[in-house]
Amino acid sequence: MIDVSHLSKTYGQTLALADVSFSIHAGEIVGLLGPNGAGKTTLIKILTGYLQPDNGFVRIDGLDVLDQTEAVQTRIGYLPENAPLYPELSVQAYLKLMADLRLVPVGQRGANIAEAVHATGLGDRLTQPIGQLSKGYRQRVGLAQALLNKPKLLILDEPTVGLDPTQIVEIRRLIQRLSRHSTILFSTHILSEVEALCDRVLMLMNGRLRADALTGDLAASGEALLVLEKEAPDVETVLAALPQVAHVSAERNRDGYPVYRVQGEQRADLCPAIYQSAVQNEWPVRELRDEVRSLERVFNELAVREE
Repeated sequence: MIDVSHLSKTYGQTLALADVSFSIHAGEIVGLLGPNGAGKTTLIKILTGYLQPDNGFVRIDGLDVLDQTEAVQTRIGYLPENAPLYPELSVQAYLKLMADLRLVPVGQRGANIAEAVHATGLGDRLTQPIGQLSKGYRQRVGLAQALLNKPKLLILDEPTVGLDPTQIVEIRRLIQRLSRHSTILFSTHILSEVEALCDRVLMLMNGRLRADALTGDLAASGEALLVLEKEAPDVETVLAALPQVAHVSAERNRDGYPVYRVQGEQRADLCPAIYQSAVQNEWPVRELRDEVRSLERVFNELAVREE
């Protein structure tokens, strides 16, 4: 659905994007992460045809964004961070206006508006002025306008910014429903949101793509933790001799039980071999588990490397 190759963009002396390449397949939900100034908004503007890159190319649904901009934009639904809403208009009048601006064929407008209203749960707010809606409902209106052309690709820039926890949950559920029919790329600062929704994560740091991986692969640390009920002889030596083990360190947890942290090579699954060793050596095992990294930990590790 999206094919980005060697994309670069500068603003004067400021480097916004540097040789960024990635692909997104149809049906994926992909989170775009990065600190302020990382290049997320610049990338989104290029994908949607609102900004031209200095180098590289972008294809969406097989079309070149630079050469076939209007054709690409008919395939995209876009919700910017600050949705272009008109508070004096009713929800219905606004959606009719946006359908007109998006050149939705006259014969399809009624059906498309009805589908967008149903998808976003705005049926009981159609006659209400947008300025009287809560922030959560205004965000739904912004999403509804992005759906009017039945997009193959939905691009959302900070879709839950400023919402309360209940509204965030509602928007998450809505995004999951929309993913049945559209590929979704959304940027956010909320790491838990990416963990809850995304198949993949793209991480931008200082204009460079520093991570492109499935969320499950990012969480895999290649470490295993073995906790024993009491001390046992030669545990470190036995563990260090196992295949694909790079390092073993001994420590204690807060309850005083001996803990062995086993680091694998290339994120190997170490638990089966550790379990077999524990059985053979009759170690009093209290717990054995893979160590899972949070997305926050991965993000912070990458940020430290950039400093």
